[in-house]
Amino acid sequence: MPIALKPQDVLVLLKLCGYNAATRPAYSLIAGEVGMSQSEINASVKRLQAAGLVNPKELGEMPILAAAEEFLIHAVKYVFPAKRGHYVRGLPTSYAAKPLSDLIVAGDDPIPVWPDPLGKKRGLSLMPLYRSVPDAARRDPVLYERLAMLDAIRDGTARERKLAEKELIKSL
Repeated sequence: MPIALKPQDVLVLLKLCGYNAATRPAYSLIAGEVGMSQSEINASVKRLQAAGLVNPKELGEMPILAAAEEFLIHAVKYVFPAKRGHYVRGLPTSYAAKPLSDLIVAGDDPIPVWPDPLGKKRGLSLMPLYRSVPDAARRDPVLYERLAMLDAIRDGTARERKLAEKELIKSL
């Protein structure tokens, strides 16, 4: 039976990459950090396991980094393509967020942002992978950087994608 990953699975995968087996908290804490329910986290981990991106329970349910890297760099942009929208207030993403904002000088074009009423920047909306991404990014700066780099891979120019791939690999 084919595995149907959902966009929130990518969020959970990136969050799990921030832990090691000894420090990974319970699903209830992860759920609170990413703005999902505990049952959504559980279902997401099961789908990630079926896809070969996360180890089974007896091995600690941690990401298989080589598989996760390959999936994030080569597949996510096709499975969950970026969707642009209107000029809005939001949270900078892609090349407009760290670490890429330190490497790429933004021109005069509006920056990409996740729509967010608490955002302090204005730009063209880039729909986040999952509705809770802006809140999760505010809670976890490392997750924010990884999600922004993933957006550069999903939506950026060839140069932005290459830099994002390199930085994402270092981050994982």
